[in-house]
Amino acid sequence: MKPVSYYLQEQGFSALHAEQLATLILVASAIVLVVVAEIVTKKILLKAVSVLTRKTSSSLDDLLLKYSVFRRVAHMVPPVLLYNISHAVLIFYPDLIPPVQTVITIYLTVIAVFAILGALDALLDFYNEHPASARLPLKSFVQVLKTIVVSSGAIIVIAKLLGTSPLVFFSGLGAFTAVIILIFKDSILGFVAGLQLTTNNLVQTGDWIEMPKYGADGEITDISLVTVSVQNWDKTITVIPAYALISEGFKNWRGMSESGARRITRSITIDMRSVRFCDDAMLEKMRGITLIRDYLEAKTRELDEYNRKQPFYASVPVNGRRLTNIGTFRAYVVAYLRSHPKINSDMTLLVRHLQPAENGLPIQLYVFCNDVVWAHYEDVQADIMDHLLAVLPFFDLRVFQSPSGADISEAVRNLGRIRVDDVPKP
Repeated sequence: MKPVSYYLQEQGFSALHAEQLATLILVASAIVLVVVAEIVTKKILLKAVSVLTRKTSSSLDDLLLKYSVFRRVAHMVPPVLLYNISHAVLIFYPDLIPPVQTVITIYLTVIAVFAILGALDALLDFYNEHPASARLPLKSFVQVLKTIVVSSGAIIVIAKLLGTSPLVFFSGLGAFTAVIILIFKDSILGFVAGLQLTTNNLVQTGDWIEMPKYGADGEITDISLVTVSVQNWDKTITVIPAYALISEGFKNWRGMSESGARRITRSITIDMRSVRFCDDAMLEKMRGITLIRDYLEAKTRELDEYNRKQPFYASVPVNGRRLTNIGTFRAYVVAYLRSHPKINSDMTLLVRHLQPAENGLPIQLYVFCNDVVWAHYEDVQADIMDHLLAVLPFFDLRVFQSPSGADISEAVRNLGRIRVDDVPKP
């Protein structure tokens, strides 16, 4: 400063040399001051903050430490100090003050941007530890904030390099709106889609979704600003544009998981030639089935009472009402499913006929399994179908299936056993 210059002039230095030497002394003093500030900040204060964060119960400060937020903030202390003393240090060279302050401002801007980005990452991780993060993911919003922070930092740096005010760039953004929309089209569409997805609670991390167009069939592992990542059941990863979920639609299995039940819809196709009335021998045999014993007794009384009131020949089976083997089988399936420990009997439980076709008469099971784990669900479904297929012959019913090569070979062998004498002569 000037007193230092005056003192040097008194010692015999010329005014020019005194100013130069005073500036060197001030620069050296500023360097020493900055080094001391750096040591105090990093070696003492930063270390103390690190020790304190490890002793607190909150995880937020640990995350701030993990993402180097405190360290980046500590990097800002020496430049701020240098910025404030630059006028005093360069008092004899005022033309150097603006460039020096510009360099310091750019450095501070870069450090501040990285510190804010680290803080946003720490806050996002802290939020993701809360159960609400699965229902309302904020990663896309954080990415928007990061884009704004980085863009603002870039504008400030460019403005400082060009020697203009950052406000000039911000005010001129309106003229480049079309260009910005074109460049950030996916980000804008993704952000709007993210708002709709999160506001309406359409998807959450961990949801099972299906989008056949993109080959996606699995759990959502990540929801970002532009994409949604799905880990398929074969462990492959499918990345879907966020706006595609809104514009094209998808199937979300979350309702199934939350209800605690998963639907079973399977059909057994019955050969219609095996459908017939139950005779006394068949009824006597089926009365040994515990699950339908009460049903048979009640149904038999009901039909007998009805038939006694009708004037017809009882010897003809088509007259009146009679039990059929397929109707009794349906009653057995209903009773079997209601007694099954893995079937939720409080939800829809149907055993119904579908439209008969050339392949036979389909009998469909429409029930809900109370175990939503995929492997367990498949085991329950398979066990039920195994049992029903095995008991079909007990009701004198046959499953329809197209003839195979073995069936044709057997038919040919049977034809070969027919003796020529058995063939009727014309």
